Amino acid sequence: MLYIVSTPIGNLKDITLRAIEVLKSVDLIAAEDTRHTGVLCKEYGITAPLTSYFDHNESGKARQLVELLKAGKNIALVSDAGTPGINDPGYRLVSLAKAENVPMEVIPGACAVIAALSLSALPTDRFAFYGFLPVKPGARRKRIAQAAEAGGTAIFYESPHRLLKALKDIEEVLKDPSITVARELTKKFEERLDGKASTLLDHFTRHKPLGEFVILFHV
Repeated sequence: MLYIVSTPIGNLKDITLRAIEVLKSVDLIAAEDTRHTGVLCKEYGITAPLTSYFDHNESGKARQLVELLKAGKNIALVSDAGTPGINDPGYRLVSLAKAENVPMEVIPGACAVIAALSLSALPTDRFAFYGFLPVKPGARRKRIAQAAEAGGTAIFYESPHRLLKALKDIEEVLKDPSITVARELTKKFEERLDGKASTLLDHFTRHKPLGEFVILFHV
């Protein structure tokens, strides 16, 4: 059985009782960063062995894991934070497992996309998640325009060192819309800021961006 297990996005208590139970019972845990997941395992007395499964080894490793699953092993797939498959290589393993008729169960839980949306007070009846914005300016501006044209609430992840560029492009492409920026969700310094893109750009120009960011807008 392949278990797709959601893990905390910040606070280590953001984990379900079922997730802990499953992680304690499996033969192997496939994790993006075994050191990161090791902290979680230590916190909850989880002793299952860990193996790395990340962006640069997922092709060959997915095949190895599926062969173990077909041999009768129970494996838990986890990401560094949140729900596997959401903006991480987990979907490749799930896709291969599906193709090989491996039984799967999902253990839902924390997800930064949904947490930020719930906190934003923006409309939730229609929304789309676009992952991280492209690094190249032209592609980034095009993605922002496409998201606005699609309608609904648009949600992006962004890294601290690219946040200012993203906010500047949103300001210019969408004519300075109202947006929400959430950072460090469920952690000690969790913060939500609402306002015009230009206002938040000024704020983070004066206050160095730190942590993981989610950007949301509805235009």
